[in-house]
Parts: sequence; structure tokens; C-alpha cells
Amino acid sequence: MSVQLPVEEYEELSAAQRLERAFTEYDDVVVASSLGLEDVVILDIVHRELDLRPPVVFLDTLYHFQETLDLVDRFTGEYDVDLRVYTPEEADTREEFEELHGDKLWEDDVERFHELTKLRQIDRALEGRDAWVTGIRREQAETRAEADAVEHDDAHGLVKVNPLVDWTLDDVWSHVERHDVPYNPLHDEGYLSIGDEPLTEPVEEGESQRDGRWRGDDKTECGLHGGE
Repeated sequence: MSVQLPVEEYEELSAAQRLERAFTEYDDVVVASSLGLEDVVILDIVHRELDLRPPVVFLDTLYHFQETLDLVDRFTGEYDVDLRVYTPEEADTREEFEELHGDKLWEDDVERFHELTKLRQIDRALEGRDAWVTGIRREQAETRAEADAVEHDDAHGLVKVNPLVDWTLDDVWSHVERHDVPYNPLHDEGYLSIGDEPLTEPVEEGESQRDGRWRGDDKTECGLHGGE
């Protein structure tokens, strides 16, 4: 599907301006957030600079680190986040999920694991929306190197806005430190990209931000943003 979007205009804007324009241009916009480092920056800009309170989608896979869940609670309180939590359709707890699908499904069939814990949920969360905001940056991985500040998400039939797309990791940390933004303490332990607990490890010096995800596997994406 070919959709004409003002890509060049968005590229010339700051992150805050990209967000402000998206919330102005589109009626029904959600922010997708796993409370990663980029996500907390976006929530801070939306709250502190733009004084907006859009719906924030959080996919509770049931396998998050406790530190991630604690940060969700903190942002919900301190930033008055309008949080919309999506869990696997047939299970409310990890125990219920494993009764249905077996122990360590991520080892037996990681694609099925992500389908059940993330992909079906994001489909529900984005249904009928006009646009969604993500924390994608080009520097994160080769699969994201060609991302634009605004693009059409053909899989879900809506616009995807990536306000931090041209930021470096140093840019992200500078914003966090300058504005004292709460962040996941696991980042201080070498976890540069934080996903599900069984599938996330710290990265070594010289590795890229997402090398700690799916260690020992060729996967680079869970499917939310395409890729393998």
C-alpha cells in the first residue's frame, strides 16, 4: 500500500515537534511503550514539554523483569500515564500461560511465544487507531537503519511515528540525565535493551544495543516492527 506522508518535513523537526505534529494531525494516537530507555524519554517529552496525556499501550507478556513492572508503576503515578495494559488473551498469570502452552515456550517455539504474548496484543491495541508512536532509532539495529521519522505501517494499516529515529544512544542518555527521567535500573547492569526476562541478557563491551536479546539466535526483532 502506497501512502504519501510528509517524511522530509518530519525529518527536519525535533522529537518534541514530531510528537506535537502527530498528535495534531491524527485524531487517535497511542504511544507504544515497554518503558525502555527511549520510551521513558518519549513519555517525558509528552508529559513535561507538551503537557499531553495520550493513551499508552503496554504489552504485559507475563515475562517482564520485576524492575520493568516497578517502573511501569512509577510512571503511572509520577507522570499520570493513561496506561492501557494488554495481556495474553487466555492467561492473566505466568502460571496460567504455562499450563496452556507448556514451560519455556520461548525455547521450543520463540515465534509462537511472541505471537501469543505480543503480536496478538499489539493487533488489539492498534485496531481502529490512526497512528502509533514508537521508540525506534536507526542506530539500534540494522533492521531499523532505514526507518523514517514518520512512515506507514502496512501490517496494521496506520501511521507509525518514530520521534527519536535520528537520536544516538548518547542523545537518549543526555535527555534522561538532564531531566532526571526515571529509568530501568537494569540499564546500569549492562542491559541496554530490555525485553522478556528469559530472552534478555546484558551486552558486552563493543556489542550493539540489542545484542543481548535472543542471545545465540539469529533473531533481531520480535515482530512488532517487522524483521527477523
